Amino acid sequence: MPMHKTSAWPLAWVYLGLILYASLYPFAFWRDQGIDPWWFLMTPLPKYWTGFDVVSNVLGYMPFGFLLALSALRTGREPYALPLAVLAALLLSLVMETLQVYLPDRVPSNLDLLLNVLGGALGAGSAWSLEQLGVLQRWSRFRAQWFVADARGGLVLLALWPLALLFPAVVPFGLGQVMERLELALAELLVNSPLLEWLPMRELELQPMLPAVEWSSVLLGLLIPCLLGFCIIPSRPKRIWFLGWVLFLGVVTTALSSALSFGPEYAWVWLSTPVKAALVCVVVLSLTFIWVPCRASAALALLALGVDLSLINQTPISPYFEQTLFSWEQGQFIRFHGLAQWLGWLWPFFALVYVMSLLWGKEVKN
Repeated sequence: MPMHKTSAWPLAWVYLGLILYASLYPFAFWRDQGIDPWWFLMTPLPKYWTGFDVVSNVLGYMPFGFLLALSALRTGREPYALPLAVLAALLLSLVMETLQVYLPDRVPSNLDLLLNVLGGALGAGSAWSLEQLGVLQRWSRFRAQWFVADARGGLVLLALWPLALLFPAVVPFGLGQVMERLELALAELLVNSPLLEWLPMRELELQPMLPAVEWSSVLLGLLIPCLLGFCIIPSRPKRIWFLGWVLFLGVVTTALSSALSFGPEYAWVWLSTPVKAALVCVVVLSLTFIWVPCRASAALALLALGVDLSLINQTPISPYFEQTLFSWEQGQFIRFHGLAQWLGWLWPFFALVYVMSLLWGKEVKN
């Protein structure tokens, strides 16, 4: 099988970050209990466990094993796909369980280790089975027909975009709001320092967002992934299909985020008049931009990212939004909110770097 770049490898790194976060949260109050860090390996299997623990430990490592095996299969390392993926799941789980010895809120378990390895093996076996059934070859043909040759970066960003939308945003599709948090974090760091007086702090009035500003932010936030896809999809008819999927995933994921934040009955509370108007305008603009060449799409995406980040970072965070974040951080999403939050903060900046690389490089052709 010829060597080529695959999106599975960078996605495996992203999922590794998820496992690290979920396993070691809250990354605080580390202490030494005076026991061997590997003591849990020699203990009997736990007598008390729940079905949720079993399912979550198995399912938690399945995507990791799947992505590692898939990256090996797609880069010509088929004989090593299964053993490398299982070994990586074993080593990763062993390190995570060992580090949990030093966290007061976490309890290491040899059962968790076994279930994690089982999940990694099942994921790797799924990737190998798909390869044997020819599904991966069909994906390769599909990718060659739909996307430019080096579309890995764009595909990874597009795959992460719905996950980034899951974390609550001040404005629907408003990713990348980091300025106010950076200012507050820097102010806390410089407490009791004379440098604090020199820190430029913006004075943001806590007032409702103007409908025009909300409309612009929603429009640009949803237009950006469309343009990002146009950077790697040269065919105009295929761009129309892609546009439909982006709109569907964006709306459904935002509704899911709202349901997780406020309850299922409030899944569509975000769909205000300015948002509806922005959705219509996105469809009209995107259908216009399907005729734009790939490199020009990258230039438009760069412009949209710059304006969107400027707008969203001039929007203050209301107390109601802070209360929503508190429910995520202290409630049932305590181990999930961190990754989604970081994705929501950083996704536009990664997209910005990517489209700049397209404009400066030679990968994208008109």
